[in-house]
Amino acid sequence: MESAKFDLHLIDYAIVVAYFIGVVAHGIYVSRKQSGGSEDYFLAGRSLPWYLIGFSLFASNMSGSSFVGLMGGAYANGVVIFNYEWTAALVLILFAIFILPSYLRAKISTVPGFLEERYDVRSRRAFSLFTILAIMFIDTAGALYAGGLVISNVTGYLNLWAAVAVLALVAGIYTILGGLSAVVVTDTVQAILLIIGAAALFWIGLDEIGGWEELFTGTPEDMTHMILPADDDFLPWTGLLGVILLGFYYWTINQFVVQRTLGAKDLKEGQIGAIFAGFLKLPNIFLMVLPGVIALKLYPDLETPDLAFPTLAFELMPIGVRGLIMAALIAAIMSSLDSALNSAATLVVKDFAEPIFNVSEDRQVWMGKLVTAGVMVFGAIYAPMIAGFESLFSYFQSSLSYIVPTIVVVYILGLMFKRLNGNGAFWTIMFGLIIGIPLFVLKEVTNYWTYMGLPEIHYTVMSSIMMTIGIILHFGISYATSPKEKENIKDLVWQGEEAREIFTQWEKPLWQDRTLWAGLLVVATLAMVVWWA
Repeated sequence: MESAKFDLHLIDYAIVVAYFIGVVAHGIYVSRKQSGGSEDYFLAGRSLPWYLIGFSLFASNMSGSSFVGLMGGAYANGVVIFNYEWTAALVLILFAIFILPSYLRAKISTVPGFLEERYDVRSRRAFSLFTILAIMFIDTAGALYAGGLVISNVTGYLNLWAAVAVLALVAGIYTILGGLSAVVVTDTVQAILLIIGAAALFWIGLDEIGGWEELFTGTPEDMTHMILPADDDFLPWTGLLGVILLGFYYWTINQFVVQRTLGAKDLKEGQIGAIFAGFLKLPNIFLMVLPGVIALKLYPDLETPDLAFPTLAFELMPIGVRGLIMAALIAAIMSSLDSALNSAATLVVKDFAEPIFNVSEDRQVWMGKLVTAGVMVFGAIYAPMIAGFESLFSYFQSSLSYIVPTIVVVYILGLMFKRLNGNGAFWTIMFGLIIGIPLFVLKEVTNYWTYMGLPEIHYTVMSSIMMTIGIILHFGISYATSPKEKENIKDLVWQGEEAREIFTQWEKPLWQDRTLWAGLLVVATLAMVVWWA
């Protein structure tokens, strides 16, 4: 990997430096405008419009697991990796229509806060602690590693550790200064830059291989389809339910992502923003997946799949455009990084410091900035250790598949069944943590699972197994123990009347109707699946 070096010229460096200065300056500007309240800092004063929410959701997701990891996954496995993208579009529809209304009615500041409103404080603290750890080990460290990997291979001036440190410092500064307001506006600019850069990369790469007709000529058959046999090593069709479960975790109960919808101006703005993000996910087949296939045709002997993006970008792009691509990559990395830092700070302050120590508004903001700095430092130290995994994408997906299914069960079933109680929720979450984490280490990290002669089970299938056990546990423990009456539970459990209101009334003007846009997204998603299946 050390031998893969690429050339940047003075104008390229100038573009990258100008970008760094711009995002830090914006953080300073936002910090001067804020009133100082914790809701202003952590939730942008609950004033975000739909377009900022949509772009920010998209940009936060399009980070290391996308620009680097998604292209690397396509380089190694083909278009099957797009299953992670189209399923996200459908999950965002379900989130917007059926889940977000309950969140906003509960007036929560954090997603784990919903568990206390619906169940009890034990469930809130258990899930919040897990989310903080996931942000530190997966989101923050993964984003830093992706950026550090590319920057260290692009320049001859920085090694992996130094590149990670620079990214952490810049993202940390503007996130500490501006909070969520700085994050979402910066994310919007970064999302637009990302789309332009990725589109240019696809267009130039396609021209280099001779056009669309040549894209799959000579490519192995199994790399041209999304639905693969049950014995496929990367993603068997039997694992698609597991992919959807991961999508439910990521898009509906992950503070890292959901926080910008909690800061929505109102329910409609939050819902349209989520659906808009779903539309932005579909073009990723062209922006993120097919460039990986193009890289395979042009550079079939790369040392690691995660080098597909930097190799394609810096071998094909002319001077100046390389700087744009580099800035787009840094934009993608920092969009994910700033969201992770801000959400970790929100969780620590709102789920632990405020309720336990009754911290004042000003002190909450100060503590949030301190936590942001701490997570930034931890991520910079841990990120280079991810190099031990086969690829960045496998690190992201497999690390969640063993733990989050039981948490998804607690949320989704809690939104549907009033009888489920705090005992069932808490012990189901704890089962996922106590059993899931050692299972992940046993099977994916150490390979002791294979040494013991146990049957090979794909991690997406393992996700479905953990979900099934979680459902049995949640219902079993809840019905075996006394229900705890909560005054506002009716407002938190989804109602049939709500569905009738959503699906039987047209909004005016019609072009702003949420159900209409959700339906169009379903049609577009299914068309994409049929085309590539």
